[in-house]
Amino acid sequence: MSEKTYNVPFLCTGDSARSILAEALLNRLGAGRFHAFSAGSHPTGTVHPFALEKLEKEKIPAKGARSKRWDEFARPGAPAMDFVITVCDKAAGEVCPAWPGQPITAHWGMFDPVAAEEAER
Repeated sequence: MSEKTYNVPFLCTGDSARSILAEALLNRLGAGRFHAFSAGSHPTGTVHPFALEKLEKEKIPAKGARSKRWDEFARPGAPAMDFVITVCDKAAGEVCPAWPGQPITAHWGMFDPVAAEEAER
């Protein structure tokens, strides 16, 4: 019998850095037991270069990383989610899509690396 693979979207407002980093990290560390996704309520449409540079530096694959709306994963035919995790406080306070199957939800507030990088400029 094969072990279950758990689907986990990481949600943020812009889906340009934190959620992208979390997706890539869980896909790497989950060793096939987890299939992570990223999405945002108001996606920027681009992955921030900082996120891609960080993943490349750590040798974590980011192939196919893209900024997308979270309702993409609430449509009919989308993968059923087992866990839904918000990673920014703003997204945690927004009304999320209705996730089929009532997955476990959590908020793991993470520092915004893009804001820190921009503050250093």
